[in-house]
Parts: sequence; structure tokens; C-alpha cells
Amino acid sequence: MPDTLKRLEHTIAQRSGAAPDSSYVASLFAKGRGKIAQKVGEEATETIIAALSGDAQQVTAESADLIFHLLILLREFGVSWDSVLAELDRREGVSGLVEKAARSNIGE
Repeated sequence: MPDTLKRLEHTIAQRSGAAPDSSYVASLFAKGRGKIAQKVGEEATETIIAALSGDAQQVTAESADLIFHLLILLREFGVSWDSVLAELDRREGVSGLVEKAARSNIGE
């Protein structure tokens, strides 16, 4: 798999502290966690709408937007893409139903 996401993660890190008027990424960080989360939600909704329309090209474009904004959200929380991949690795081979049940029992 290409290192596209790692490069994008690096670019987001570089731009996160820039002047808000110099970078879209910096402007999102300046607006705060709520705005970043809102953008992830908007992009997820747009991805769903594209999927329901049956337009594969639009699903591709909206998925790219969603992943981009998700990487910004991860940066906001200090979570690396490698941490997300490690979590996926941890779940590998575990039934989705079992894993979901384990998550729903957390905090009870």
C-alpha cells in the first residue's frame, strides 16, 4: 500500500500550527475540536449520500474527503494513523459481533 496516508498525516502535522489564513488545515485547528468533528460528520454524510446515489466516482471523492478530515481529527487528539492501524490489527481475527459486544460493555 502506498504511503499516501503517512504523507498526508505529515502534511497535516506541518500545517496544524500555521496561521489560520494561510492554510485550510490551520483554519480548522484554529476553530477547534468541535468544528473539526463537525467536518468529519459532514463528510461522512456526504459519503453516505454518494453511496446511496450509486455513483462510484462520487463515493471515491467523498471517501477521500472523509479520510482527510478524519486525519485532521486524529491529529487534534494526538492519535497517529499507526495507532489506528494497530487497533485494526488487534481486532483482526475477532468476530465483529464479539468485538462490538466487548466495546458496549466498557464502562458498565
